[in-house]
Amino acid sequence: MDEWLRVREHLRANRYRLAAEAASRYPDIPTLAGTPLLTRPEWVPGRPVPLADLAIALVPTPPAPTLPAGPVPAGYPRYSAAMAALDAPAVFENRPTYRLLSASLLDRRLEFGHGTYFTGIDVGEAAAHELAAGGPTPLRDAVGDPTVLRGRPANLAISALTIRAGARRTFFLHWRDPAKVGHAGGLYQVLPVGVFQASGPSPEDFSLWNFMLREYAEELLGEPERTAVDYASWPFAARMSAALRDGLIRAHCLGLGVDPLTFATDLLVSVVIDAPVFDDLFGTVVAVNEEGSVSEQPFTAETIENLPMQAAGAALVHRALHLLAED
Repeated sequence: MDEWLRVREHLRANRYRLAAEAASRYPDIPTLAGTPLLTRPEWVPGRPVPLADLAIALVPTPPAPTLPAGPVPAGYPRYSAAMAALDAPAVFENRPTYRLLSASLLDRRLEFGHGTYFTGIDVGEAAAHELAAGGPTPLRDAVGDPTVLRGRPANLAISALTIRAGARRTFFLHWRDPAKVGHAGGLYQVLPVGVFQASGPSPEDFSLWNFMLREYAEELLGEPERTAVDYASWPFAARMSAALRDGLIRAHCLGLGVDPLTFATDLLVSVVIDAPVFDDLFGTVVAVNEEGSVSEQPFTAETIENLPMQAAGAALVHRALHLLAED
């Protein structure tokens, strides 16, 4: 058990370097925007895809593939159980998720089944631990190509690059506190970011945009997590959605990729908000939220140069700088 905790500490302290090492295991898989983020040709549209044009469908969920248990200390049935007992971050709950089953941004379609947060931890975080330990990697080897979505339980995270479009463009950068989060602690990321999941039983929760609204309220405004959300009666949601319809907010999907270390799968979304609208909606953005600290930065490649940044966030910033030059 002491050795397991030692490897956990090594993983926390070296995620950025270990992600580059993990990427070298997949020399035949394309990467996105000069980062270690793994991708597929059908996941990289030549032009930004309006988020509203992306069709999503809920289909029957196939059985989870049978994979090795990974590095689990004696007495614990799964990696997530060991984390919960021995090394749990502040936010660590096994919630229902939407499991990504297939994706083509060229066809503008994503298909989902049902999953849980801990099934992703039991494969992705366990595979990261396995690599950090420096020995054999039977779990990682059994997964094979991490971009084959049905080869593992793939929870989809939505990474949103929030750009305030004024005389000088800025964006918001998130340092993920390893004491608070179960994934990518110690790294920088765009925000908001969250694993796609419902707030309650309403079918309105199966919406990329509605999910992002909840994340915006939590991560930029510091509001508590909402459950069983009634989007029609929520003033913030109504104002954000009206601004989107009026073209004062532009939300586009720029790609999809998989982190080579943890197999975290991210939909890369840019959200450009006109400065007066942003200031009216958000006022003063919080400096600290439940997952780390927040800062506003110039929207340039130099801002993230040499920064220990999660691969999805780095790919999204570079891709947005390239594709949104005229926005």
